[in-house]
Amino acid sequence: MSVTTLMTTDINGDELVMFAQQTATTLVGNNLTRSQIRGIFTEVRKIEAMWDGHLTEAMRRLNMLKPKLDYQTARSPSVKVLRDVLTQAIDEVNKAQKDENHTQDEDRTRRFRVFMDLFEAILAYHRSQGGRS
Repeated sequence: MSVTTLMTTDINGDELVMFAQQTATTLVGNNLTRSQIRGIFTEVRKIEAMWDGHLTEAMRRLNMLKPKLDYQTARSPSVKVLRDVLTQAIDEVNKAQKDENHTQDEDRTRRFRVFMDLFEAILAYHRSQGGRS
């Protein structure tokens, strides 16, 4: 299953949950620490807080997360899998489109909510699977 599938066609979230669990297992195996994930997650929460009122600024910050993830990966290769997943998810948020039922901003918001669900699920599974502090 791909991040694109999760972001666009996984209506009930079943695939997202399985994907998050598999990703977390890999991250635990790669010795990614909770503090490394939390540092990234803190920035994502800030983006989420500004999403509804300041969409343009939130999108800019979301896109700026990609170089920050590259930097973290250069410092600690254990971040690579998380970087790859989140970067793909950010790219999917950027691909939002207008259709007969939704504006582009509505699709972007829906995709961003899936991005948040995915990241929260990865974080939760990482913790429950014994990811180190």
